[in-house]
Amino acid sequence: MWNRVAALVLKEFLALLKDPRSRTVIIVPPLLQLLVFGYAATFDLNDIPYAVYNEDPGQPSRDLLARFASSDNFRLVETVARESDIGPLIDRRRVLLVLHVRRTFSRDLYRGGSGELQVLLDGRNSNTALVALGYVQIVVNGFNTEWAASHGQREPPAHLVTRAWFNPNLESRWFIVPGIAALLTLVVTLLVTALSVARERENGTFDQLLVAPYRPWEILIGKSVPGFVIGLGEASVIILAAVFWFQVPLVGSLVALYGGLVVFLFCVIGVGLMVSSLAVTQQQGLLGAFLFLVPAIILSGFATPIADMPPAVQRLTLINPMRYIVEIVRRVFLEGATVSDLSGQLWPMAVIGVVTLTAATWLFRHRMQ
Repeated sequence: MWNRVAALVLKEFLALLKDPRSRTVIIVPPLLQLLVFGYAATFDLNDIPYAVYNEDPGQPSRDLLARFASSDNFRLVETVARESDIGPLIDRRRVLLVLHVRRTFSRDLYRGGSGELQVLLDGRNSNTALVALGYVQIVVNGFNTEWAASHGQREPPAHLVTRAWFNPNLESRWFIVPGIAALLTLVVTLLVTALSVARERENGTFDQLLVAPYRPWEILIGKSVPGFVIGLGEASVIILAAVFWFQVPLVGSLVALYGGLVVFLFCVIGVGLMVSSLAVTQQQGLLGAFLFLVPAIILSGFATPIADMPPAVQRLTLINPMRYIVEIVRRVFLEGATVSDLSGQLWPMAVIGVVTLTAATWLFRHRMQ
């Protein structure tokens, strides 16, 4: 029996590796997507174009603006001479923000009061605007502290000291890259399994499987093992790249990480085999795979927090295996989570895996009959 299954697995691997299109899908897109997501997908702003409208000739205003000019996060694009020039700069997206120092800024500071700095932001991308405003506040707070210390003014009665756990430097790459391991594992494994049976039908070799001495569950195992091996291999490559190329710390247990990936792969293989059982051609299998991919990624918490979604959508994410694996990978990488810490994510994903594999088996038997 197992010799027959092994022969079918070997046949499936050879079919994947001999087909140039299949080799391209397995190897090239995941590597390109890893590089693109790793470098381009970031919440950090390292080049904020800004303009200055300074009505105050005093030294304090020049000191404050010098802090922005010397910051690595800001890039001075233009110095504005008239207030009417501010609007066109923002409308045409030449700058993200404009710093407006009023003419009484220095005088108010020397009198012991508070000077006013107006920040005009392009709010079309609200997340970018909020991040840029946070950087502005950091520069202004540093100026305030130094000014109060050098002029003998009483400092504020309370200081807010912020410490970020698990990601002390607030590197968004530490948050994004681990999630890419889950995302690309989903994409590759789903495509490999969703096209497996459909490829047999399209090539006219599915009837040969039916007349061969194979039971339905043996055929399913033969179709599942290549996707499982390829998916786990892709995940391993991405994990190595995350640790050694992108310098993301892996502080948790490899047992917990790979345990979560194994359970997740069973879920994805079940979905892929369901799609492949229903599809007659590879084009239909591809469309069916993407029909699952898009909502699975959107509802996974990979890019947007699940807690910010409407309550009905949050309940819908409970049947999405991507929700659980994204949390598992990130917690293992950054928090050092163990298997016991992740039990709340593992058992729902295991249930989803049992349901999808059972449904795939039933559909396959039904289609054979």
